[in-house]
Amino acid sequence: MKAEKIFNCLIVDDEPPAREILKRYIRQIPMLNLIDECNNALQALAVLQSHAIDLLFLDIHMPQVSGLELIKTLKAPPKIVLTTAFEQYALQGFELDVADYLLKPIQFDRFLKAVMKALPKEVVQDQVSERPVEPLSNQAFLYFRADRKMVKVLIKDIQYIESLKDYVKIITEKGTIITKYSIAALAVMLPEESFIRTHRSFIVAIDKITSFTNESLEIQQYQIPVSKLYRQLVLKSLNVFPH
Repeated sequence: MKAEKIFNCLIVDDEPPAREILKRYIRQIPMLNLIDECNNALQALAVLQSHAIDLLFLDIHMPQVSGLELIKTLKAPPKIVLTTAFEQYALQGFELDVADYLLKPIQFDRFLKAVMKALPKEVVQDQVSERPVEPLSNQAFLYFRADRKMVKVLIKDIQYIESLKDYVKIITEKGTIITKYSIAALAVMLPEESFIRTHRSFIVAIDKITSFTNESLEIQQYQIPVSKLYRQLVLKSLNVFPH
């Protein structure tokens, strides 16, 4: 039997939520082995000196020493994937020969493409997990880039999500956020016992639904369409079965 190749990974990011998302993604790929996580470049240097790291997920904006400055200190760096909320540093990153550049919030399909760029493609395709991305719990939260800042959204506060082509509109109990994100990526991340797809462009929180018909449902003042494709799934989630 052919031995499975394992690649050691290191996450360096000063934001705990960003590290949590990367850890969940890494767990979906059996060939990736997370050695450690660090919240600054100085901690990362110590890990890099004591472990053989194959793949480094590195944030750019960090206190004291930035991710780009860290790269310049490494004589024999591992494969590097930059992770950041600021796209203006992409060119500088590629000039430092990084494998890829991921913009936050990071979607799983985009993460997987970065791994395939950084590591031998045929190895990744052979060993990547077919399991869905591990869902978030209702007590968890995500950060979304909106209005030039990262906005924290509690999963339990989400009422519904609407796709706007390359963007999504997230309606929460505290307001509305529009961010560049894929509704398909959000669908697999949200807890399936708490959220339901009603339409190719809509995801709703089940416990926020106040009334419904075969064609639509209501969440407070909002009316959400229910398409024929998703109707039976919606009715089943609401414990309603056709006679």
